[in-house]
This record gives sequence, C-alpha cells and structure tokens, in this order.
Amino acid sequence: MKIGSLSKLPIYLMCAFYKAIITCCAILSIAFSTSVFAKGPQFTFDFNTNCLKAYQYELAMHFTEANQIMAEELKANPYNLLPTFLADYEDCLTLLLNCDMYDYNKRVGNMDIRLKALETGDKNSPWYRYCQSGIYMHWALVNLQCGEQLKAALKFRKCFALLKENEKLFPAFEYNQYIASMQEAVVGSLPGSYKWIATVFGYKGNIKKGMAGMARFVNTHNASQPLYAESQLFYLYARFYLAFEQKEAWEYMNSTGFITQNNLLNTYVKASLALDYHKADGAIELINAMQTDVSYNTYPIFKHKMGLALLTRLDSNCIDYFKQYLKDNKSDRYIKDCWQKMAYAHYLSGNIFQANYCRLQAKTQGKARLEVDKQAVKFADGSLWPDRNLLKARWLTEGGYTSKAFEILHTLNHNEITELPEKAEYFYRLGRVYQESGDTKRALEYYQYAIYTGKNLHEQFAARAALQKGIIYEHNGMLALAKTSYKECLDMPSHDFQNSIDQQAKAGLNRVE
Repeated sequence: MKIGSLSKLPIYLMCAFYKAIITCCAILSIAFSTSVFAKGPQFTFDFNTNCLKAYQYELAMHFTEANQIMAEELKANPYNLLPTFLADYEDCLTLLLNCDMYDYNKRVGNMDIRLKALETGDKNSPWYRYCQSGIYMHWALVNLQCGEQLKAALKFRKCFALLKENEKLFPAFEYNQYIASMQEAVVGSLPGSYKWIATVFGYKGNIKKGMAGMARFVNTHNASQPLYAESQLFYLYARFYLAFEQKEAWEYMNSTGFITQNNLLNTYVKASLALDYHKADGAIELINAMQTDVSYNTYPIFKHKMGLALLTRLDSNCIDYFKQYLKDNKSDRYIKDCWQKMAYAHYLSGNIFQANYCRLQAKTQGKARLEVDKQAVKFADGSLWPDRNLLKARWLTEGGYTSKAFEILHTLNHNEITELPEKAEYFYRLGRVYQESGDTKRALEYYQYAIYTGKNLHEQFAARAALQKGIIYEHNGMLALAKTSYKECLDMPSHDFQNSIDQQAKAGLNRVE
C-alpha cells in the first residue's frame, strides 16, 4: 500500500548542538550514530497538530506534503521523535503496494535506524514502546508481502511483546488496543498451514474478541485523533474478510466516514474490496476517479485492478491495462496472473493465436509465489481451453453481473459437460448466482452438487461450495450446520487457493464456535 524517498527526511533528531544544522538541512539523510542521542537532552514523543497532519498525509499516500510538515515540526521541535515513527509509513506503504525488491533492499535498513533513534526517547512515555511496536508491525506486513514469512513472524512477535509490556506499564493508554485487537483477530483465523506461527511464538487468537476490541477503538475515535486512519482500515479488512460482514463493511465504505477523494490508500482498499464483493463497476469508477492524482502512476497495482475489473464485464480493453501493469511493475507479483488473464480475454474474443501466446508466457514469465500465479502455472501447463460460455459466466459472476451470468448458465446442460472440473464449476457458479439473488435454498442445492462432483479433485470449487454453505447457514443462525460446512471445507484434499479458502473457513469456524 515512485514517491520521494524517506531517506531524504530526517530520521535522527539532533541535540541542541546540531539544531542549526537541522534548521538549514531539514531533509538530510539518516546517517547519524546513536551516540549523538546519548549526549543530548531528552527526546520526547509529541503527537501534536503537525504530526497529526503529517500522519493524515502519510495514510493518504501524499508523502511530499507529509515530509514538508514533518520538516516544519523538526525545525520547531527538534527533539520530537514522532516524525521518526511517522516517516516509516512512506517506506512500508510504498513497498506494500509495489513490492519492488530493489526498492525494498534500499529501504529495509531504515527500520533498524529508526528503532535505534526511538530507543533514545523518554522511556516513561507510553509512545516509547508503542512506536517501536508499530515499526515492527509495518515491516512484518512488508515481509509477508515479499514472501518472507519467518522474518514476518519474528517481527510480529517483537511487536506483540512490546505491546504486552506497554499494556502492563500503561494500562490506560488506549492506542495499545487496536493493534493488539487486530493481532487477536488475525491469529484466530490462521489456517492450518500457518498454525505453527501461533504455536512457536505463543500467540492466542479469538476473532470475536479481536473484532470487539477493534470496534471499540474505531467507534470511540475519529479522524481528528492519532492513528484513526489505519485503525479504520484494519477494522474494515477484518469485518470484510474475518467476520464476513461484507455488506456492512461495504455500506460503511460508502458512508461519509470513509473518504477516497485525494486518498490513494483508501481508494486502493475500497477498489480491492469492491472486486472481492463482486462490485466491478464500483472498482472501475473509483480507479477512474483517481487517475488524475499525481501519484497514481507510481503504483502499477492500480492497472492490474482495472484490468481485472474490465475482464469481469468481458471488456477486451482489460488487455491494455494488464500490458501496462507488466510494463511498469518491478515486482514478481501477478506476472503469470496477467498473462493468464490476457489469454482468457483473447480466447473469449476469438483470437486463439494470441490466447495461446499468452498462455505460453504465463508458463515462462514471472514467479509462482502468490496463489493466483500458481493457478496461472496450472493453467499454462494444461492444453485444453474451458467452455467459452462457462468462462464468461465465471467472470460475469466475479464482477457482480449475475443476471447476465444466469442467462449464460441456463444455456448450458450439465449432462453435456464431460470434464468433472467444469461440471463442478458449473454447479458452483449456479450456486453463487442463486445466493446473490437471495434464493439460498437453490444455492445450497447447487453447492451440494458442486461438493459431490468436485470433492476428490484439485480444483477449488468443492471447497468454495462448502465455504459458501457455511456462510449461508451462519447468516441464518444455523450454527451447527455452519460448523459442519466449515469443517467440511477444511477437510477437503489439497486444492487451488487452499490458504485463502482455509483462512476464511477457519475464521468462520472460530466465529460459530
């Protein structure tokens, strides 16, 4: 979640002897040793008006404006360590959205430098440990995005330990709450393949308890207070993906309390959730509105999101956006995925030559680290093309164009579908269409067909059908049946998108238990 480097913002705050240097060079590099701090007066943590404004700019990804305000703060208050903490957001948000490993290698050293700077602060302030824990959390998220799970786990552990210590020392300090609650909710939803993290590092998680803590914080704070912007985003993600309150999260994002205008991060989050909530038109509108932002082209991921949204409405212009992403992107993410989706777009338009070319590129280009890229490899290794009508129905369903998908699905006869994976998908897609239209009885019927057809296959449709059954039962208050369905999903043999599907099922199981 490129813009000016944080290395141009002062990370160390000088003692009085260096005040004149700071005044003249407010955007100097970070290369001062920690011995400087030991000799100077006490460094403090003052989340004042300047810092709040800078924070709001950081979370909107307007880093130039944030840097200017922090430079002003350092001129006026050179011993305030809050700008050191706030400066970390630029590194981490840029890396989270771009995942550029060359850029990562340039920025990663800033974490230790900032931590050493923060250690010179007032240990009697609740911000002393909090700021350190926040930096560990930022870089843990970056490590996860870059595929460095062990590094992420170690940093989450340090973040967790610092927060626990801070809670004991300063029980009334309310800003401990939202990170601790977020960790509680996330750990409660960890799928089986990640349970070792919780076991090794002593994490205990509970989605309901974590969600309740996050809700308390968000509902008792507002945008004029420190750290509200990120707590709002964490809470939205948790409601959408962990509590599965998708409707409620989407309604909240369309309220006056969630601003996307001149805010790249909120736009990215809302567009991402719009696509996962089958609101492709909403994602397209959001991204189009943000294209005038001067920093828009800094983040190629927006091109990928737009390409995906256009594909779901069978718009061949999606190909241009996928190509632009491949041109601008400097990470290893979504490369195979883009080639796969371009292959599908060409195939649907009848250009089989270009479709086969893109399929070959999906096999040879990029890396298979993300689940969607792994799925693209499986697609590239195959030789058959799916039924065109079933493929159209797939994308239309994903985009929320359910009436069009329903029309196409009803032109198909499942008895004429000979490939079991396609038959399982056919039943699953019909289940989704009926579920979206509110006919849960028919949805459950078709989901059961999908499970029966695909439960011994490596395709995802049987597992997804079991997951959706659990969601329907849970929303109807039939918790015993929901529990059975979530367990059925988790017990499925190895299949596509297993980690993400298992996490949703584990979260559901945690909720109903």
